[in-house]
Amino acid sequence: MQHNPLVLLLDLNRRARSAESLEELAFLLVNDSHQLAPYRQAALWFEAGGIKALSGVVQPEANAPYVHWLNRVCRHLHGEGGNIRPLAATELPTAEAAEWAEWLPPFGLWLPISGRPEPAGAPGGGLLLAADHPWPESSIALLQEWVETWHHKWLARLPAHPWSWSRWKTRLRAGLTPQPGLPWWKQRRLRAAAAVAAVLLFPVRLTVLAHGELVPANPAAIRAPLDGVVGQFHVHPNEPVKKGQPLFGFDEAPIAARLEVAAQAQATAEAEYRQFAQAALSDSKSKAQLAILLGKIEEKRAEADYLRGQFERSRVTAPQDGIALFDDPSEWIGKPVQTGERIMRIAAPGDIEVEAWIPLADAIPVPADADVTLYLAANPLSPVSAHLRYLAHDSVPRPDGTYAYRLRARLDGATDHRIGLKGTAKVHGHWVPLAYWVLRRPLATVRQALGV
Repeated sequence: MQHNPLVLLLDLNRRARSAESLEELAFLLVNDSHQLAPYRQAALWFEAGGIKALSGVVQPEANAPYVHWLNRVCRHLHGEGGNIRPLAATELPTAEAAEWAEWLPPFGLWLPISGRPEPAGAPGGGLLLAADHPWPESSIALLQEWVETWHHKWLARLPAHPWSWSRWKTRLRAGLTPQPGLPWWKQRRLRAAAAVAAVLLFPVRLTVLAHGELVPANPAAIRAPLDGVVGQFHVHPNEPVKKGQPLFGFDEAPIAARLEVAAQAQATAEAEYRQFAQAALSDSKSKAQLAILLGKIEEKRAEADYLRGQFERSRVTAPQDGIALFDDPSEWIGKPVQTGERIMRIAAPGDIEVEAWIPLADAIPVPADADVTLYLAANPLSPVSAHLRYLAHDSVPRPDGTYAYRLRARLDGATDHRIGLKGTAKVHGHWVPLAYWVLRRPLATVRQALGV
């Protein structure tokens, strides 16, 4: 009775069901399968991890030449797919076939294992057996049945991932199953639905993130008063200045030359006027030229006065007390500028506010005096609190090529942070349900993609 193959198969199934670990199951497969069909060598291989167990060995050595060769053979057999089949060395690639006689007896048997063999979810594996005699059909059928039963137990022993779909599906099915004999307000599925609805309707503050920066609130823009070349700077970047203090000047040589020419032209016109005025006492024709010469004198005088004003404006002074904000002076000296081009700003100390740029996709309705929090990249643990002052109606292009809405927010109090620090601004909108807060961006993306 002990030699009956069916009894032996049932005994192996019972032992597989009582196995306490994956290692015990692997040892049982490669060693005790010998009861169904005699063989000399057995190897259990998975696509994820390679050789898992070898017959007669407690723990296979991963770096052994035999294990490396088995990995190549099993990977080739797994790649060919198919069902259980006997095999010989001639069916393998040349490199692996040449070493078959060195490691295994001549008659092999490949039993593929389908499904999820490892907790990581890698697909497929197989059991390789090698014997000194051909494999009879009866033995192949018994081994196939045994491997399928063993594989079922192997999958049951794999640790379930806490976020696996099978676990959540079981819980969901249990929650949706009606409970007979209980009133409707005690039904588990109704309680679950009420809990989900309460969570989705829970009010949260709608917020968006935008690039932010500390900027002067009401700076005095210092622009080029004339067309010319910047000659020198009298202040340094971020230097405190007083009202009337010289800031920078233009190259005065061209203006001085033009002023000298205008002054000489005025003097020449005045001399010519005096000459004709003396001649007019005896010559009526000269008297008629006096009005023309007088207009010419006024023209030259106006031109000289204009150039004197240009000469005075070429020396720019500070219109108020504050801090000079501009780039490196060496980048400006010798650079030609046009009238109205901004060169620097004068910011009053402590006159700071938040400037942020809200992308088009995040243009949510923002209430008046909304809360704005700026998290500076240089000091993220000390956020700057502010309240909305205004939000532009029209979007403007940014240096990176995108369009955004300009936002300005006044600080709630004084800050020690300097102007120019950048970070991320969080703009707080209205209160909305949690479901809307979660689905706002996905719904907008779907609508843009589908055009609905």
